Amino acid sequence: MVMPGHLCPYGLKSKDLLERAGYEVEDHELTTREETDAFMEKHVVETTPQTWIGKERIGGYDDLREYFGKEVKEEDETSYQPVIAIFAVAFLMALGLSWTMFGSILTLRALEWFIAISMCFLAVQKLQDVESFSTMFLNYDLLARRLVRYGYIYPFGEAFAGVLMVAGALTWLSAPVALFIGTVGAASVFKAVYIDKRELKCACVGGSSNVPLGFVSLTENLMMMLMGVWMPLKVFVLGW
Repeated sequence: MVMPGHLCPYGLKSKDLLERAGYEVEDHELTTREETDAFMEKHVVETTPQTWIGKERIGGYDDLREYFGKEVKEEDETSYQPVIAIFAVAFLMALGLSWTMFGSILTLRALEWFIAISMCFLAVQKLQDVESFSTMFLNYDLLARRLVRYGYIYPFGEAFAGVLMVAGALTWLSAPVALFIGTVGAASVFKAVYIDKRELKCACVGGSSNVPLGFVSLTENLMMMLMGVWMPLKVFVLGW
């Protein structure tokens, strides 16, 4: 479909996929709603684009991917890709900050920055739609089930603690916040996954997440607990 107000992205993807596979593409553009409706009625299909290879109709973009043996994700398929992306970028940012500040990537501060930046990124994912996050959060968080408003406060607390820990400021305030939400979160995930054996989606990257609740969610909370203990120990006991 190539119309003044709409250019079909899946048509462009299908064409690109075919060309990368070595095919010469004869492209038939649908330029009006009437043309599109007539096309779908003629070929008894509900979507565009449609691909033919020779005289064989392959189907839409997902059908074309299947034809070439490529992965097609199901609508409810779970994936760790969002948290992998967050942790990977946070790790690289922490190394970059360490290099800029100390001339080395092998510093203790790099590890602290990695955890703090990860907290900020994860909080941003939740803050994009707090209502949706709080709804998914209620599926497993023990405190939110008793105090529903906690589900709305949580992402702000995570962001608040993360920003202060990046700056290394107000440790007396950021550490208790991180320790509290991390401990409650870890206990909630452990009970839901490892005791109750429930299969749930994690709200850690927002309410529309397809990340399975489990090890990654537990790791996020354990990291916050670690920072909640380590930061005051470093500042008030070791005097670093």
